[in-house]
Amino acid sequence: MKTGNEIQITPELVKEHGLTEEEYQRIVGAMGREPNYTELGIYSVMWSEHCSYKSSRFHLKKLPTKAPWVIQGPGENAGVIDIGDGQAAIFKMESHNHPSYIEPYQGAATGVGGILRDVFTMGARPVANMNALRFGEPDHPKTRHLLAGVVEGIGGYGNCVGVPTVGGETNFDPSYNGNILVNAMTVGLADADKIFYCAAAGVGNPVVYVGSKTGRDGIHGATMASAEFTEDSEEKRPTVQVGDPFTEKLLIEACLELMATDAIIAIQDMGAAGLTSSSVEMASKGGVGFELDLDMVPQREANMLPYEMMLSESQERMLMVLKPGREDMAKAIFEKWELDFAIIGHITDTGNLTLKFGGEVVGDMPINSLVEDAPEYERPYVPTPKREKADVAAVNDLNKAVLDLVGGPNLCSRRWIWEQYDHMVMGDTIQRPGGDAAVVRVHGTEKALAISTDVTPRYCFADPVEGGRQAVAETWRNITAVGATPLAITNCLNFGNPERKDIMGQFVGCLEGMGEACRALDYPIVSGNVSLYNETNGSGIMPTPAIGGVGVMKDSAKMATVAFKGAGQTVVLIGETKDELGASLYQKQILGEDAGAPPHVDLDLERRNGDFVRALIENGQVSTCHDLSDGGLIAALSDMAISGKVGVSVSVGDDLPLHVALFSETQARYLVATDAATAEEIRKEAKDAGIPVVVLGETGGDRVVVNGGGVDIALADLATAHEGWMPNFMAKEPLSA
Repeated sequence: MKTGNEIQITPELVKEHGLTEEEYQRIVGAMGREPNYTELGIYSVMWSEHCSYKSSRFHLKKLPTKAPWVIQGPGENAGVIDIGDGQAAIFKMESHNHPSYIEPYQGAATGVGGILRDVFTMGARPVANMNALRFGEPDHPKTRHLLAGVVEGIGGYGNCVGVPTVGGETNFDPSYNGNILVNAMTVGLADADKIFYCAAAGVGNPVVYVGSKTGRDGIHGATMASAEFTEDSEEKRPTVQVGDPFTEKLLIEACLELMATDAIIAIQDMGAAGLTSSSVEMASKGGVGFELDLDMVPQREANMLPYEMMLSESQERMLMVLKPGREDMAKAIFEKWELDFAIIGHITDTGNLTLKFGGEVVGDMPINSLVEDAPEYERPYVPTPKREKADVAAVNDLNKAVLDLVGGPNLCSRRWIWEQYDHMVMGDTIQRPGGDAAVVRVHGTEKALAISTDVTPRYCFADPVEGGRQAVAETWRNITAVGATPLAITNCLNFGNPERKDIMGQFVGCLEGMGEACRALDYPIVSGNVSLYNETNGSGIMPTPAIGGVGVMKDSAKMATVAFKGAGQTVVLIGETKDELGASLYQKQILGEDAGAPPHVDLDLERRNGDFVRALIENGQVSTCHDLSDGGLIAALSDMAISGKVGVSVSVGDDLPLHVALFSETQARYLVATDAATAEEIRKEAKDAGIPVVVLGETGGDRVVVNGGGVDIALADLATAHEGWMPNFMAKEPLSA
């Protein structure tokens, strides 16, 4: 019987597996012999960037991961936080960038499927999906094809599984022309005392495979995700997994049903590197060995080799360790849900991963070597040079500039996208896409989760430390702006080639800023993902450390939204506006420039202003709130007016040039709207607290007016521009691949 191990190991084959000569010699040293073909494949995926984090582990250790409410930080399938009342929120964000560029529908769909499994494998019922998407410039010939496929894939999978996709972000920039980003996030709910972990235990206990059959799709997916693109990357379609959301729905229900019993000792989803990573991680965490009989693995293709079975990334599969004697009961549950159930091995005391096929041992590797001995590189880096402050010019026609920004690719309505997602399924979505944060009720309670994804790559490119701070602070502000208390974050760290000193400098700088912000805001990192080598032919993406934040609202009836609630409301700006137009959207989109330092993130100010705003919402003084970010004050005012279908007239004074007052992206600012009497109360409370507050004006009419006519635009024109860009863009012909 052919096992594949007849294939001779050559330097060329080692290189094809993404291993350096030094790494290969390290494997030989750990095993005391040359690996065979199956073992080489297993080492290549376990030691890949995607699975081992060999270029990032050193720096990830510096991030803050603990707080009294953190039940489980990084190191498990997902992070877990205590949200009170005996309940826990479980969440994580992951990337599916390379597969989505090669095959946008399946790449995005299986990204959603994978992150759902990360969450429900810990005992949670998924209650919300989010995403963070980055595409190339709108004029690039592939952009519309990729956008259409990714959105359809996310919607197709999430809608069929029955988990609402409640928000996210989508942006465009030329740096993503050859390497889009598709980051998916899932949040689930569980009882805090019923969390499931992956550490295997109990010599002799059965190792059980459940879910779909194993095919040849996705082989080398983890390795592909650990290399930059070249001209032939689109030939890699066979390494993109194929998803089946209906099977995933059955798998969720079957796993949750079994979790309601006492049968499970350990459970792990088969994600990147499939059966290899799941078995190695479970054995490693438990300090045990695994012996697997690959003849018992359910297969949907004929004559599969051990190498293929171990490296396949076929979707909708889980691995479990069960208590002895519970096998028949578990099998009955999975057969009821029409899923495969197979005992494929058992736990040993050898500390090895031993593989049998056709009665022969075809692989025998020390688990510790696969995990603990994986290379850890402290790669050399060059910090990004600091930029000087830039003087950013005014334009003659401010009305046109506002319309171009609000009705342009980066600030326009994403309705075309989110209407393809079922954001109301499960009946607990109480703030729909389009606000500062998505809000999902904790079923049957007054409590709610607030969720946000955000990052500003322009800032991270201009100043990685400042950009890292801002990415964390922005999600904290978004969650605060709806009235929730931010508790923890997950992340998806998307960067170029770490072997380039300037790219590694971006990575180190962004993590430094993120860590500072997390510590200052009591907002720890509980899970995450690193995606490196996001390059095509040596051209890297902008540094994009996407942050996914989660917070809790005790009384969802007090939730704030961005929409003006009618005429006669007083509009109040909380926070001081400074001349900070460097790296702004105005500078980049309207002037076509990219210069100067990004806005400074004062973390003490973020904390003070945010806590003040949240208290206003919790006290019932404010139900209309919007944080200021891309596009500055005028973008936020326009959002609030368009959402509420009511105009507004404000005065920003003359302390700053009008274009600076309108478009500056100074951080730690919020707009609130309320009745005149409450606005006066807020002004006095803010003065006592030393917080800058300016009463700007009043809602009403059908125009957005600033300084008596310095800007004067019909609300209908703003709304048309805002709502029209994306449908018009996607309706263009032809939609080329």
